[in-house]
Amino acid sequence: MLLAQGQLALAMALVGANVAVGKLLAGSLPIPLILCLRCLLACLVLWPLARALDGPVRIGRAAALNLALQALLGTALYNAALLSGLRLTTALEAGLVLATMPAVVAIGSAAWLRERLAPRHWLAAALAAGGMAAITVARLGGATGGSAFGNALVFAGVCGEAAYVLLAKRLGGRVPVVTASFWMQAFSAAMLLPLALPGLGAMAALADPGLAGLLVFHSLTASVLCLLLWYAGLRKVPAGVAGVFTGFLPAAAALTAVLGLGERFTVTHAAGFALMGASLLLATWPGRDRG
Repeated sequence: MLLAQGQLALAMALVGANVAVGKLLAGSLPIPLILCLRCLLACLVLWPLARALDGPVRIGRAAALNLALQALLGTALYNAALLSGLRLTTALEAGLVLATMPAVVAIGSAAWLRERLAPRHWLAAALAAGGMAAITVARLGGATGGSAFGNALVFAGVCGEAAYVLLAKRLGGRVPVVTASFWMQAFSAAMLLPLALPGLGAMAALADPGLAGLLVFHSLTASVLCLLLWYAGLRKVPAGVAGVFTGFLPAAAALTAVLGLGERFTVTHAAGFALMGASLLLATWPGRDRG
């Protein structure tokens, strides 16, 4: 159980750390093109890996539908809604909305997957949400001019990402991890390709070795390693508990901003990380007891 929890935590930490890389790439390439190329590069790695580890890369109709929904909700909807919402609302308010993700996953796992969560898991989700809100306030305090509609769009993105977590849990064990990751990226690439085509001319910027290297790093970590870790962890951890580990995403993003971009570490940061630590202790303690 501890190994599975570590896999979930590392997956979300890598996603959060990739926020800074994504921002650098977005300065030179259109967002849909970045996402599509990321998925295509991931497929090039995952296809031979899946064949070597899992055998023929085939899935049934039900599994294909599940993975297509994950691609639609966890990649297309999440990114489109988040970016659209950020055009209307402030980064501060959007970050506070994103802080609801663990609670949304916990509620969804109980309502849809019929998972019975202990009271401490509900409290863990609440603490994680509070921790992420505190971290976001520390990073982005001072922004003004929010928008209710923009916040609603960001929350739609939260629901999309939460649905991805629940769908991945529902699929867990029915399709080998690497094969599931390959099809997830293939479906995502197919959905993003029409949006990426208008920006193909911007690919000339990839002649810069530094930018091309960032894209490769972004692809291998965000679309390969993170998926493999997340699917592997979900095999042994309930979805509602796994949702708590999404707290590592904004925590890692904040830590990257402090260490990599020189942002000031404040008391609010410390409070946020303390809440996150308490949340994870509550979420993982029962698992340790059961071994």
